[in-house]
Amino acid sequence: MLDLPHPQVPADLHVRAARRGARLRRRRRALRHLGCALLVAAAVGFAVWAAAVEPWAVPPSPTTPEIDGW
Repeated sequence: MLDLPHPQVPADLHVRAARRGARLRRRRRALRHLGCALLVAAAVGFAVWAAAVEPWAVPPSPTTPEIDGW
């Protein structure tokens, strides 16, 4: 198999590889920025919701407490 002639490599292969690598790098950077923006938006949304709803507060009792001493 090694005795066979090697296939010809296109002359502009390195140029095409560099373009493709740059395109992939731009796409990954854009996706990373988009993911960070979504994460920040989710954190801000959660903070606003938590401030408005206050899920840590105890809900009011449905019945009134017994009054002693009357």
